[in-house]
Amino acid sequence: MASSQSLKLPSLNNVEIPVHIIHAEENQIQDPAVDELDYSQRGQWLRAAVLGANDGLVSVASLMMGVSSVKEDVKAVIVVGFAGLVAGACSMAIGEFVSVCTQRDVEIAQMKREKRKGSSKSDENNEKLPNPVQAALASALAFAIGAVVPLLAAAFIRQHKVRMAVVVGVASVALVVFGVVGALLGGTPMVKSSARVLVGGWMAMGTTFGLTKLIGSDHGMQF
Repeated sequence: MASSQSLKLPSLNNVEIPVHIIHAEENQIQDPAVDELDYSQRGQWLRAAVLGANDGLVSVASLMMGVSSVKEDVKAVIVVGFAGLVAGACSMAIGEFVSVCTQRDVEIAQMKREKRKGSSKSDENNEKLPNPVQAALASALAFAIGAVVPLLAAAFIRQHKVRMAVVVGVASVALVVFGVVGALLGGTPMVKSSARVLVGGWMAMGTTFGLTKLIGSDHGMQF
């Protein structure tokens, strides 16, 4: 009886599991993490690009609508819109540069702490540090692209009311496009994303138009 049990025990302990099954299970566990990492990195650049273009479009279109509420001269509208483009692009670039520099400093400090602890992740993270200059240029360019849309729409229209209608119409179409692009690349519902961006743009343009007209008419300011 003892000899029969000793023969059965090794047979139970030496059960072999195929190697390809182990590798398949490891791949199934690792793949979602890799996809999540790639999605996160893509989402950061997508957020910066979409927000920059949307800010440029809404800011300059709102400025132009505000000036148009008190002044019908097309030159004044274009000059104010161009000033808003330059100022906004510079502001976006500086803000993004400072923000990414701060993030970079935090990550470098974390890498130094890991290096003192003997962690091997510090060398891998060194290659993934954000570039402040690249981020600043990308934000400024995205803002300028969005801001050019209402400027081009109003540049060649002399009639005051027609110009305002064209600016609102073109800005609305561009906002929907930005919302759709952001939804497609980010994996979010297109209708919800587009509606959110569009309503936000309308609110900004309407508020700027109404408040500027109110101040210009009530206080009798000469423009």
